[in-house]
Amino acid sequence: MKKYLALLVVSALLFSVLIVGCGPGEEAVAEGQDLVIAMGAEPENLDPLKMMSAPAATVAEHVVENLIYLAEDGTLKPALAESWEPAEDGLSWFLKLRQGVSFHDGEPFNAEAVKYNLDRFMAKGDFEGGDAAVFAFLLGRVTEVEVVDEYTVQIHLDDIFAPIASHLSHSFIGMHSPASLEALAAGDYVEAPIGTGPFKYVSWDRGEQFYMEKNADYWGGAPTLDSVTFKFVPEAGSRVIMLETGEVHAIMAVPPTEIDRLEAEAGIDVVFQNSVRVIYIGYNLEDDLFKDVRVRQALNYAINKEAIIATIFQGVGEPSSAPIVPAIFGYTEAGPYEYDLEKAKDLLAQAGHADGFDMELFHPTGRYPQDATVIEAVQAMLADIGVNASLTTYDWGTYLDTVIVPPDQAEHDAYMLGWGTVTLDADYGLYALFHSSQWPPAGNNVSYYANDEVDALLDEARVTPDRTVREGLYRDAIDIVWNDAPWIFLHNEGQVNAVRSNVKGLIHHPLENLSAWDAYIQ
Repeated sequence: MKKYLALLVVSALLFSVLIVGCGPGEEAVAEGQDLVIAMGAEPENLDPLKMMSAPAATVAEHVVENLIYLAEDGTLKPALAESWEPAEDGLSWFLKLRQGVSFHDGEPFNAEAVKYNLDRFMAKGDFEGGDAAVFAFLLGRVTEVEVVDEYTVQIHLDDIFAPIASHLSHSFIGMHSPASLEALAAGDYVEAPIGTGPFKYVSWDRGEQFYMEKNADYWGGAPTLDSVTFKFVPEAGSRVIMLETGEVHAIMAVPPTEIDRLEAEAGIDVVFQNSVRVIYIGYNLEDDLFKDVRVRQALNYAINKEAIIATIFQGVGEPSSAPIVPAIFGYTEAGPYEYDLEKAKDLLAQAGHADGFDMELFHPTGRYPQDATVIEAVQAMLADIGVNASLTTYDWGTYLDTVIVPPDQAEHDAYMLGWGTVTLDADYGLYALFHSSQWPPAGNNVSYYANDEVDALLDEARVTPDRTVREGLYRDAIDIVWNDAPWIFLHNEGQVNAVRSNVKGLIHHPLENLSAWDAYIQ
């Protein structure tokens, strides 16, 4: 297993993406190009206003496209926008749009469609007073989206906004047909997306699968695959069996205990890929239990992250050393919190909890690799310092609705989540989770963390164009957050997928997407 560790350490080489196979070329293409992929969690929905997870992004990106694409090598490339340039004063950006593109319902893609989508996402313009997207912070400095002409958009800002181009590449800011959005009933959200992508939505059987067929009129050329089906299979062992029997062509999140066996099987390829995701246990800081920083730090020292990586993950991944992974712009090493039971017990005693306490810990099952197993290990380790953590789990969609709530609705003392900084910019990994403006329902600061100094640093970094200065601001913010310990910082995730060998062209993206745009079956 050690031979894989070099592949799985999240580093500056993150974007040496692994692609199984290349284009069809002269190779034989099998009849029946119907690809089936099994994933552990089902999208919560596919509406930009409510999307919150990588499973949602993975499914949606086959149907709905972005203005800008973050490529496998980490560069920003044209998608529905052919170019993007700032004005001289940096207070607006001009986007030149791709011409001759239509949505799947036949409606034209143009500047009006872009304005409609972005205004809806931000709850601005005609949408003023409505619900903004959960991830509206991505465009938090945008004051207006102006239609310059049929294929030119000008995005106005209230100040310089350093990460805006990266933010526009985010999977949740996809372009949907305005007609389809207008047709939604009041209070409804997108379940049947209509975009411009290489595949068209056909059906979504909740709890079972999402089915799409190829867009023969795709502006980038029709895909080879006739259809793609994402099956939702929370139990990792079941996904492995489905791959082995040929029921599916690819699976995401192979359990570490199955890696060696699958590698030995003819006709199956195991694919190792880095990730931009950190896994953590967040505290409810509005709960009296966790108002004392000594308690929060104590629980960090009580968890043996090295043991979790070595045993549960068989060496895949590494203990977290910051709230973001090393490959992200703005990362600085702040930790890890070393395993130290005596220090943990001493801190608890200083905080008045020498005998420990009871707490309720919420967690998902099947969303992240070995998530339930990790939580059980954490539960056992906390018991060593007298902390009795009772566990509560839900299916993924219910879990998000239960955990990402305003503080007066929170039922948990602590919760498990992961966060992938998919823009590769620290703004996305820090502002969203630690700025006090991002408490639910406005955002994803589910720990209800608030620190005026951190807010000021993150605000300044957003409007500072100098990358060196931004790095320093993020370094200071990370140091404060690390010492404040609003989370139990667990590990940087490593990805392990598996694919049948006759499937070529699948992209195993470090953003934890599995893209089948150019895939085919031999």
